[in-house]
Amino acid sequence: MKYLISFLTIILCGTLSYTQQIDRIEPPHWYAGMVNPNVQLLIYGEDIKELNVSCDHDLITIKQVHQAESDNYLFVDLEMQDGFSASEVQFTFKDKRKTVASIDYQFFQKELIESGSRTIEPSDVIYLITPDRFVNGNVDNDEVEGLKEGLLRSAEYGRHGGDLEGISQSLPYLKDLGFTAVWLNPVLINDQPAWSYHGYATTDYYLVDPRFGSNESYVDLVEEANAMGMGMIMDIIVNHCGDHHWWMEDPPFADWINRQDKPFIHTNHRKTTLLDPYVSEYDREIMTEGWFVKEMPDLNQNNPFMATYLIQNSIWWVAYAKLSGIRQDTYSYPFRSFMTDWTCALQTEYPDLYIVGEEWIDEPAVISYWQQGKVNTDGYTSCLPGLMDFPLCFAMHKAFTEEEGWGTGLIKLYEKLAMDFLYADPKKLVIFPDNHDMSRIYTQVDENYDHFKMAMTFLLTTRGIPQIYYGTEILMANPGTESHGIIRSDFPGGWIGDETNGFTGKGMDSLALDAQDFTKRILNWRKENTTIHDGALVHFEPQNGFYVYFRYDTESTIMVVLNKNEKPSELPLERFRERIGGSKTFKNVLTGDNIENANQTLTFNEMGAYILEVLP
Repeated sequence: MKYLISFLTIILCGTLSYTQQIDRIEPPHWYAGMVNPNVQLLIYGEDIKELNVSCDHDLITIKQVHQAESDNYLFVDLEMQDGFSASEVQFTFKDKRKTVASIDYQFFQKELIESGSRTIEPSDVIYLITPDRFVNGNVDNDEVEGLKEGLLRSAEYGRHGGDLEGISQSLPYLKDLGFTAVWLNPVLINDQPAWSYHGYATTDYYLVDPRFGSNESYVDLVEEANAMGMGMIMDIIVNHCGDHHWWMEDPPFADWINRQDKPFIHTNHRKTTLLDPYVSEYDREIMTEGWFVKEMPDLNQNNPFMATYLIQNSIWWVAYAKLSGIRQDTYSYPFRSFMTDWTCALQTEYPDLYIVGEEWIDEPAVISYWQQGKVNTDGYTSCLPGLMDFPLCFAMHKAFTEEEGWGTGLIKLYEKLAMDFLYADPKKLVIFPDNHDMSRIYTQVDENYDHFKMAMTFLLTTRGIPQIYYGTEILMANPGTESHGIIRSDFPGGWIGDETNGFTGKGMDSLALDAQDFTKRILNWRKENTTIHDGALVHFEPQNGFYVYFRYDTESTIMVVLNKNEKPSELPLERFRERIGGSKTFKNVLTGDNIENANQTLTFNEMGAYILEVLP
């Protein structure tokens, strides 16, 4: 397989005929029927700056042609008039004397999300996959001629060969477990010389990495997932690209990249500088304009052409792949005004699209600042439906590892949930015990299986939209290291010759098999339980090693008991009467057994998590 930019450009853009080279046009096609009738084309080719552009369609108006500072770009503003529908149009490029190029450009008809997919809601549970490390379904794309990095499975940070075909083959496994949505770490091409497997150093915003598959195979995967009742969430990055992105050798403007002509400086990662009423402009500038690493140039969304490019790119992927959601990486690092424009543009075109932003901080006040509907004292508004609930994640780690005390242990969960008054809509937060950037939950709880099951039970019964990282269901861990290459280890059974197979159970130990069965039982129960999806939440202060909370609606009441006591313990029921009334019978959801004649207390013989349906 060979990576040929010019070939791919022709496939995506339509037929090119020219005497002057035009290398690419982005977006590679667009959609009629958008709420916003305008689109801006980035056109790249050698010495095209002075060319005149015309269009052969009566319902397409060229509003303006912008020259870049580089001689090799044009930005063309188009407006689709009322009545315009899916069409192929021709753009003609002329110099002062003659026509030098023509492009046949395709407009497809916009479809609503409902026609091909659906949104993401609290009824869903998301399975997070690092594509390079899940399943190698097609060994023929492990090495791609012309790309800078090849296969090296023995290296922690090397390419291991996982791909979209492998994920497609695994969809029945995910459906059987009970997952209803899939989030893939970025699948766009990272043509970087090293460490390109993770996907966060994009080198072409319109091209799936050939080592994963193709644009077409990505769309096929989304359709297959949808057909099985699973939505697809795309991981998008508007903060930075890879330093081998095609435009880095010839940026259109001197301010295309933050600090483009200044010495390199790291971002300070101080998210509070964006909200701090006393902040110095220097500190705030370093937060937004500093780079993550030298290999990831920081994009300048204050350049209006960059801003439009990124907004259109996200809308294009939603329209092209019929996505259910977007996970936006490093949400607070781009400029705040741009993030409002980005989220609102997406919500305008696709009101049901779920978008979740990553804001890695243990402060609910900061997380809540970015959510749609939050009234902020500085007047900042957003169209972002959801955020990753890092504070609750960190509280989970502490709750199941700390000794019980006045301010330690299970009280950490109680207190973090008590902060929900800060959020405009806490049910739309994505909750998780770990992800691709931190130690796995089984490692976080010191490989204590009882604590693991308590963490998972809490995750799947509290408010919010749960996300589980691949391999959590079989107790994948990273003991003794925080290496991301180990955290993102290969899923066993995803490669030919693997001695252990997480899909079939071959070679797995009894504890891993039990964890897999536990996950499957609780997920499939949750899938059908609307009380957990939409019911109210009431929790009681943790006491004596017990944390008790209820999910309830007009149809049912679910009582969840997290018990950290290692010895048989009794739980007095009197203080829970406001929720259980005079009920004396409870059904253990996970075992199917009934607890009857429970008058004053419930007795628990061992540490663990209990999901009890309160019966009349």
